[in-house]
Amino acid sequence: MIRDQQLMSAATNYFAWQARMTLPWVGRRVLEIGCGTGNFTRHLLGFAEAGQRPAERRELVISVDHEPKMLAGLRERLGDPENLLTGLADAEEAESIAALARYGPDSCVCLNVLEHVREDAGALRAMGRALGTGGHIVLIVPAFPALYGPIDRRLGHYRRYTRASLRVTAERAGLRVREMRYFNAVGFAGWWLNARLLRAEAQSAAQIALFDRWIAPAQERVERVIRMPAGQSLFAVLTG
Repeated sequence: MIRDQQLMSAATNYFAWQARMTLPWVGRRVLEIGCGTGNFTRHLLGFAEAGQRPAERRELVISVDHEPKMLAGLRERLGDPENLLTGLADAEEAESIAALARYGPDSCVCLNVLEHVREDAGALRAMGRALGTGGHIVLIVPAFPALYGPIDRRLGHYRRYTRASLRVTAERAGLRVREMRYFNAVGFAGWWLNARLLRAEAQSAAQIALFDRWIAPAQERVERVIRMPAGQSLFAVLTG
């Protein structure tokens, strides 16, 4: 998993795209579930690039993961900002997530994590308990079961979602959908190629670099004005 985090760390344009979708829904005290080695945490902290920060600064970023090696990697990359709190918590253990309410988060991000959780509705319910009424939970999850392939299995994905299945999961967790849309339509084709034709077992550094440099910036501009009927991923905002 750390290798995959390291591969994806090169996808700076792609993470910036995710940040531009996610940050408008995020408050001053944000809980990050499944932070990994900090590929998205740096956006929550306001790092545009290494060592650069804009004027806006969050009061607190609470970044948790179930693997100590991930947290060690995050600290190695991002140092020790005074507004960053890290700790061990497992989305499979609902009480460990709900207990984070003691830090008073007003929003939660859970990006490319929910598909790793057996009891996904239980994990979402726990996130809602950590936030209380009215807090936003921002999700990115892999889309379309038809794209499920060897890479998904190796990464430990239990499922890929559709709009309908994620809505049902949210309702089971007692949450309402504020926003939901597919994104990265070009990535849909690439993932299908890897899953169905190439039967690839691992992500390709060359594919990631090509996508990030040439495709992601153009695709983001298109998807700002056109809602895609399909995509590699599904973006959603839920609230209690």
